[in-house]
Amino acid sequence: MYQWIKKLGIGILLTTCVLAAGCGSQKSAPNEVRIGVTAGPQAEVMDAVAKEAAKQGIHIKVVEFNDYVQPNKALAENDLDMNSMQHQPYLDNIIKKEGLPLVSIGKTMLLPMAVYSHKYKTLSQIADGTKVAIPNDPTNGARALLLLQKAGLITLKNGTSVTASVPDVVNNPKHLQFVELDAAQIPRSLDDAGLACVNTNYAIPAGLNPQKDSLLVESKDSPYANVFAVHTGNENNETYKKIVAVYHSDVIRQFIKNRFQGAVVPAF
Repeated sequence: MYQWIKKLGIGILLTTCVLAAGCGSQKSAPNEVRIGVTAGPQAEVMDAVAKEAAKQGIHIKVVEFNDYVQPNKALAENDLDMNSMQHQPYLDNIIKKEGLPLVSIGKTMLLPMAVYSHKYKTLSQIADGTKVAIPNDPTNGARALLLLQKAGLITLKNGTSVTASVPDVVNNPKHLQFVELDAAQIPRSLDDAGLACVNTNYAIPAGLNPQKDSLLVESKDSPYANVFAVHTGNENNETYKKIVAVYHSDVIRQFIKNRFQGAVVPAF
């Protein structure tokens, strides 16, 4: 069902655009729009967008990365024209933290975070003192805590704040023990932790479907929808607007639904 997983494996082994290799110094060819993506669903969908955009005379060069750092740096330095690989809270955090001149211009997809367990089949079975693996980066750590709050397992003092962290847990009746790990490593923790909050881009390669295998999954109105980002000042670029429109077309919506069987959700 997920043939694209094979491509993901290859993409992880290859750093498509490493500045040291010279890619960072390359500029877009005339009439070519360079869009940075991460390997997996983002790349799969953007390949489909590129095919549709070509019918309108827009030539997209899809550039794959294996991390979330380089695509933003490359965009800030004008070595990319757009990128599509992060959700809005992550972009907001990186802009605030590093002062990058970036702005979002449209939603793309939702890769829903979900709660998985090899030990429990329902949330009601969760035992006192259960270990819970959550991402150790600020935005996805908060995302995991908000999901656990939605499940009624904890209460956060900041309510629905996307900046929540473990110290913000003010009510923890099950005495859950939070284990903060790199997001990519969390699927491997399922044999050790009772619960694990896993991003979909890491869940699917591990054989997990958020809609079928989880105890709880984010809703479609999650604030963590992924976005297109461009360099500040390019918000009104007509070509970029057309690319967003292609992404938001019924053709791409159907592609996402057929390709990922609910594991990835159109956010438009």
